[in-house]
Amino acid sequence: TGLRGAESRTPARYLVDLARHTYRNHPEFYPIYSQPDFEWNKIFQRNKNPLLSLNMGIDGLGAGFAEGSGFAFVASAERDGTRLFLAMGGLASDKERLDEARRVLEWGLSSFETKVLFKRGEVVGQASVYGGSARHVDLVATEPVDIYLATKNPERLTGRIVYRWPLRAPVAEGQEVGTLRIFSGDKLVREVPLVTASTVATGSLASRATDALLELMFFWL
Repeated sequence: TGLRGAESRTPARYLVDLARHTYRNHPEFYPIYSQPDFEWNKIFQRNKNPLLSLNMGIDGLGAGFAEGSGFAFVASAERDGTRLFLAMGGLASDKERLDEARRVLEWGLSSFETKVLFKRGEVVGQASVYGGSARHVDLVATEPVDIYLATKNPERLTGRIVYRWPLRAPVAEGQEVGTLRIFSGDKLVREVPLVTASTVATGSLASRATDALLELMFFWL
């Protein structure tokens, strides 16, 4: 509601998630954030977001002030195909807000870059299929699998495909069956849904019997 209250708290991470969701899922509305002015009901209004004046690729989203929490902002900027989202609060003045926004965004845009690990629709791995006309089915990402890495000495990443083994035929093309999890050390840094790349029909009686025997042996062991 925007009203102050003892239990009214919104973590900065939630604001970043909301900003990213708006950008990705409502592209037709996102340009409104950078619109310099507009007229509504015969009243001329200017965009009051001071961050737009920094001229460093910022195109959203907003800035505010509240007693007890100081000056704050949620921003997004793009440079050379890399987009960065940032939320900060507790700043002492409008000048500090502008200075910190400029400093952190410049650092983030110049010290990191986006690495595309898999394109949308690219095969990431395979899943075993039980009782199907094929033993395996390719899994593809529903969105580009990208990650933000330091340009110097990037972290070592590992990936895991997680799904409920085994998939039982029939399997439809485009069926969401698992996720790709990207880790930096023990920290989960990216998770992307995986869907099947093709249809797998129910197999013959002989192939289903073989799969049943293998499943029995696997769980028995």
